Amino acid sequence: TLTLVAVFVPISFLPGQTGGLFREFGFVLAMSVLLSCVVALTLCPMLASRMLTGASLHHEGGHGIGARIGGALNTAYKRSLHACLDAPWIVLLVAVLFAGTAFTLFGTIRQELTPTEDRAAVLLRISAPQGVSLDYTTQQMQKIERLIQPMRDSGEIRSTFENAGQNGSYNSGFMVMTLAPWNERSRSQQEIMAEISQLTRQVPSVRIFPVQPNSLGIRGAGNGLQFALVGNDRKALGDAAVKIIAEMQKDPRFQTPRLSIDPTQPQLAVAIDRERASDLGIDISGLANTLQAMLDGNDVVDVYIADRSYGVKLVSTTNPINDPTDLENIFLKTADGRFVPMSTIATLTERAVPPSLSREQQQPSVAITSNLSGDFALGDALTRAEQIATPLLPPGSRILPLAEAATLGETNSAMVTIFGFALVIILLVLAAQFESFVSAVIIMATVPLGLACAIFALLLSGTSLNAYSQIGLVLLVGVMAKNGILIVEFANQLRDRGLGVREAIEQASIIRVRPVMMTMICTVLGGLPLVLASGAGAEARVALGWVIVGGLGLATVSTLFLTPVAYLLLGRFVTPKTHEEARLKRELEEAAYTNVEPAE
Repeated sequence: TLTLVAVFVPISFLPGQTGGLFREFGFVLAMSVLLSCVVALTLCPMLASRMLTGASLHHEGGHGIGARIGGALNTAYKRSLHACLDAPWIVLLVAVLFAGTAFTLFGTIRQELTPTEDRAAVLLRISAPQGVSLDYTTQQMQKIERLIQPMRDSGEIRSTFENAGQNGSYNSGFMVMTLAPWNERSRSQQEIMAEISQLTRQVPSVRIFPVQPNSLGIRGAGNGLQFALVGNDRKALGDAAVKIIAEMQKDPRFQTPRLSIDPTQPQLAVAIDRERASDLGIDISGLANTLQAMLDGNDVVDVYIADRSYGVKLVSTTNPINDPTDLENIFLKTADGRFVPMSTIATLTERAVPPSLSREQQQPSVAITSNLSGDFALGDALTRAEQIATPLLPPGSRILPLAEAATLGETNSAMVTIFGFALVIILLVLAAQFESFVSAVIIMATVPLGLACAIFALLLSGTSLNAYSQIGLVLLVGVMAKNGILIVEFANQLRDRGLGVREAIEQASIIRVRPVMMTMICTVLGGLPLVLASGAGAEARVALGWVIVGGLGLATVSTLFLTPVAYLLLGRFVTPKTHEEARLKRELEEAAYTNVEPAE
């Protein structure tokens, strides 16, 4: 019980946005295990004393088909265990090869923060060309709404919400479509979103990016892969980003790679010939205010009338600026009182610029975003993007994951730390319980093999490594440690009675195989509904279920053979308590004999 609690408590302190999920899981399971311990030590003995009788212990059902199957399996286990103990180094070599193969294949597992889930919602981000009006963006969003109207009529889409001019940008919009509950529609969220993406191609004047929200509510989740190029030279970063996007477009798994902020907003740059202005005696210090007054007006003062404030602007009432070339017809006064057009001393240049300049970690940055194909996990996409970007990065720059990719990296890093702390704490708790560090090492020797079994379970089921499957890995470590305790503790008791290492571990394994298998069967049957889950949120339950069912099923079988082999090899370093008691008694007798004073 203390070992299981020692597994679950450390993960409760996992930081970050996913830490809340692990915190709930850790504390709930720790309290559940403690309460089950109280029930096992109090209620179960009382019920056994009332319900178990001599007749129930020797009923005729013991000769039924179930008993015969159990007896046959027990006999097969005895023979195979005896063969494994005869060749322990071969078993150890097979276990090492098995674990090594699993950890080699670990890199092929898809890594993502959460599996793609049916959340009954589809989000669309709309991006129109820079410089368009709000009315233009609104009209394009109305076209999209008309295209999806048949889905609303069929009941697949319950409601839609749209917002044009998001964050003060006239060329961007956002749409939220709430779907019918999963049991009231025949198609999944992903199928509906695929059709919406196909329909929106009929609106070529805007770019549309579908977004799928996840269950953890992580900011930026569902937008695919997002990362930034961070450095000191913004222009070099922009040039490198264009090259990286061109390379990403060659990989069909990256869908619509793009700059997060398009540098296409038109801007007029005014270049002033200061020497010519000085020759003409034109004061250019007020030129900016003059242009502002001609274009949009200058805020000059606030007037208060009846306790209300009214802003007063200085604007030009003649010759409005309707075209960039009109700026050249603004007249400026020279030193001799003449008026000359602004084109005499200034040149207008139109260029494309980003609407805003982004920074990450107080450095200039250029962000890149890309949707991903359904079989391209986020972790694999980030690794591939880094491989593409590394040779194209300018000197002194680096790649910084953003949004969901950043959270994935933080979670994986924190998970390694938490796993390390959990293993150390388990080792210390076991060493304190057994009063032997070697016994704790024997039990922990099966943990790598158990994790290897979980890796094969993920590979065979096609499940990704995500926040939910990581929960299953933690649970797997705890249950495996419990199975090891059942065998090692009983073997130590048999050695205290005078049996040798081989004899003790062989008898302990044969006697304890039933409770170990009962633990495995109960856990697997409890996890089976998770594997067979369907409907809303089923993806998360399936990810957790496969680690429990597949990983624990394989790990238990391996534990029944690896734990006895580890005990056979290391058990000789564990001193039985009877030997300790005999040594203590002998030392006390020697001390008493030494302290006896000679008779006079």
